[in-house]
Amino acid sequence: MTPGAPARPAAVLFDMDGTLVDTETLWWEAAEEVAASVGHRLGAADAPEVVGRAVQDTAAHLMRVARPGPGVSLSATKTAEALTHSFHRRVAAGAPLRPGVRRLLAELERFDVPFALVSASPRLVVDCVVRGALARVPFSFTLSADDTARTKPHPDPYRAAAERFGADPGACVAVEDSPDGSASAQAAGCPVLVVPSLLPVPESAGRVFAESLEEVDLEVLSRCVAACYAGPDDGTGRSSAA
Repeated sequence: MTPGAPARPAAVLFDMDGTLVDTETLWWEAAEEVAASVGHRLGAADAPEVVGRAVQDTAAHLMRVARPGPGVSLSATKTAEALTHSFHRRVAAGAPLRPGVRRLLAELERFDVPFALVSASPRLVVDCVVRGALARVPFSFTLSADDTARTKPHPDPYRAAAERFGADPGACVAVEDSPDGSASAQAAGCPVLVVPSLLPVPESAGRVFAESLEEVDLEVLSRCVAACYAGPDDGTGRSSAA
């Protein structure tokens, strides 16, 4: 362990969509449905504006690319509401856990390492998942896009989470799957464990990569903190969980 680094994380901050639950595909389907309603066919070029993005960001993107029919009026607010309700409908029908989630959360609980949920999804969706797929998971708290002035990719959510734990962000590992989420956590000063889902995440110092949460345990998370305290890596821009 690097001198000065804690032996284990002060807390673990989990993203939700695509990290703990397999909902990124559901979010894409919701965006696809709403895009079609405003005359746009969602494609690969739209992915950076959809995957891992907050509802308002995706709604703003759809406003920019919309090709509505005659007499159809568009509203960013109504588009955001349509995205939220379309996504919520799909999540309520069932959101499966990602591989390795139950085992990792049980290990953190067994070793008294606190953990929280830090999501860019609206509170309506977060609460739906926490009541469903993540029922009985002992999160210290949950943060949604509605709980900070700005959400991901801004650092606000992860800064707020570290503050609620009374911890240095550098001692709190963020577990993320998307470029925006990883950028948010890193900007807040958190070491980031990246388990990519639909979009590749750029390599950079301060980011440790894993193929799946199945290969992640408390030792791996502790190494993330140690790497953060050690400073920049050897210049390769990449660390491995293995």
